[in-house]
Amino acid sequence: MTGGKPEEAPDQVPEETKPLPVVLVAGMHAEARRRVVTWLLRSVPGSVSLHHDLASAARGTVTRVVRDRTGTIDVGEAPLVNDCACCALREDLVPELRRLAGSARVAVVELWDSVEPKAMAEVVASHGGRTLRVTQVVTAVDPALVLPCLASGDDLAEAGLAAATTDQRTVADTFARQLEYAPVLALVDGREADDEDRALLAQLHPTARQVPLGTPELTPLVFAGFDVADAAAAQHPSCARLPQEAEEAGVATLVWHADRPFHPERLYQALEDLSCAAARSRGRFWLADRPDTLLSWDAAGGALCVEEAGPWLASLPDAAWEMVPPVRRAAASLDWHHENGDRCQHLVFTSPGLDREGLTGLLDACLLSDAEYAAGREGWKRLPAAFDALLSPVP
Repeated sequence: MTGGKPEEAPDQVPEETKPLPVVLVAGMHAEARRRVVTWLLRSVPGSVSLHHDLASAARGTVTRVVRDRTGTIDVGEAPLVNDCACCALREDLVPELRRLAGSARVAVVELWDSVEPKAMAEVVASHGGRTLRVTQVVTAVDPALVLPCLASGDDLAEAGLAAATTDQRTVADTFARQLEYAPVLALVDGREADDEDRALLAQLHPTARQVPLGTPELTPLVFAGFDVADAAAAQHPSCARLPQEAEEAGVATLVWHADRPFHPERLYQALEDLSCAAARSRGRFWLADRPDTLLSWDAAGGALCVEEAGPWLASLPDAAWEMVPPVRRAAASLDWHHENGDRCQHLVFTSPGLDREGLTGLLDACLLSDAEYAAGREGWKRLPAAFDALLSPVP
């Protein structure tokens, strides 16, 4: 329903008013991504691909390439915006897609290596109006390259993949977000991939549809529909759809819960060991000296990002709950504690050769002891504010 008026069924909408279906194909594995796009151009009638090559940014422009099943049909350039190639992509993407809407039946947007699909999906959804509609986000993956990407602590700039001079992302965290955002993973399976590679991929994103390239299943999936708001909620630390416990082919996923806060100093001292304990870890956590702040945990390639992600719902007045999205309230109810509300530790670690016992022991040791917990909030305020170095000081 939109604006209180039922939408017309697709076959009842005049052809000239139908929005152009837009399929985003992301992925740091460039060869795999190109093969997926080429396959879609050959298998989806009337499809055209649009690719912005950010590698030309050093010359002050972004190169725009349009292809169909016969090959390249147009090449153009877009100037950088604020010395930022990714900003140029954002400015140029929707106008180019609207131009293609006059002739193409489907637009396949091939994103450049380090461009994250979440940002581009939101750009199309926000500015595409009734002309454009994101119908799917696909990440192209070579399973044999998943672990090398997650293990890379290189900055994108060091790898020649930075989208702006201020881009401080790493190869590992960028790849992890590309992988975990997409509901469809198109597998371009090289001969080097083994059971461990496939188990790692399955545990990192267990809800994704994994489709080998070349199988008929991929074509209908690109029209299945994509909800940008739902995809954003699925990535937000407060209600992220995190993996479950698993173990296969030497790869394990540990889901660690606790219903008391971390001691800030002990956790801070353990950060290096914890961030290197798994190829990928993420979730939400609770510090004793910040009892009302939900904190996000995001680690890959040995690099950890800790950020404030808003308040715990239990810290909000009852009247504010009506303004909280239902998905957030539902997620909070799953972790609800009779004393602490939704405040909890919920961290997930996935890796080959994961030391479950050692990792669990290290995490448990960072929690408040019984005596420290019994001191309550007044006592917790006197604990060392170790995380002020990473986060804004507590007022």
